[in-house]
Amino acid sequence: MTAPGALVDTAWLAAHLDDPSVRVVDATYFLPGSSRDARAEYAAGHIPGAVFFDIDDIADTSNPLPHMLPSPEVFAGKVAALGIGSDHQIVCYDGHGMFSAARAWWMFRVFGHDRVAVLDGGMPRWTGDGHPTDDRPVTPQPARFQARFRPELVRSASDVMGNLATPRETVVDARSVGRFEGTEPEPRPECRPGHIPGSVNLHYADLFDRDTRRMLTADELEATFATAGLSGGGPFVASCGSGVTACLFALAKQVAGHDGVAIYDGSWTEWGSRDDLPVETGSNRRR
Repeated sequence: MTAPGALVDTAWLAAHLDDPSVRVVDATYFLPGSSRDARAEYAAGHIPGAVFFDIDDIADTSNPLPHMLPSPEVFAGKVAALGIGSDHQIVCYDGHGMFSAARAWWMFRVFGHDRVAVLDGGMPRWTGDGHPTDDRPVTPQPARFQARFRPELVRSASDVMGNLATPRETVVDARSVGRFEGTEPEPRPECRPGHIPGSVNLHYADLFDRDTRRMLTADELEATFATAGLSGGGPFVASCGSGVTACLFALAKQVAGHDGVAIYDGSWTEWGSRDDLPVETGSNRRR
């Protein structure tokens, strides 16, 4: 099998669903206060053979911040228990269409596994294209996964703070315009309104077609980046509410041919809740 790119469509996945070298993961995640249970929705219906990839469990659970990256050892053990090995082609999807699957995609890449793709349009596109779902439990056979940490794809608060003093990277905020400008309430009440000083806003939902849930084409993405003043390969650091939708910016850049976007893992949940870190409000969109 020829390895696909960063995205696969439903026809590709349907044709390779029974391939023993392919593993499918449901990485659905819902924001706090949504009253929806991702694991329960997976149990009620998932792509046949898919395992549930819980970003709150495959995480550093000792950290008070949500779904922070685990150690390489923890990641390797968790995904191996899901039947995912170092030789597998992985396809990630979520129940939204294009939302949290990119977080799982980025995590695999952080731990050295590049044979990973996102299902374009996710579960809505899968069912919309007439493909079946399954509610039977999946019992994976444990595999062997070797994690190789790639620190260049991750940024901490101290990294981002250092970048304020000596700007080397553009920080891209994937939250909504209202949250970025501080006119919209944060879903986490402990977070102040606003954004990281000097950061540039590009809402993650501007990266895909809201009707089909499919990501924009490479040319359409380039036009979107240009409008936001974010053309080219950066270097970029993406941030959002808690490090989930920031990964959609990294995925979109990959689709457009620009690799290496780093993610500020703590994102606004960390930055906005710390009084020792500076905050700006208002617009900072480049033109």
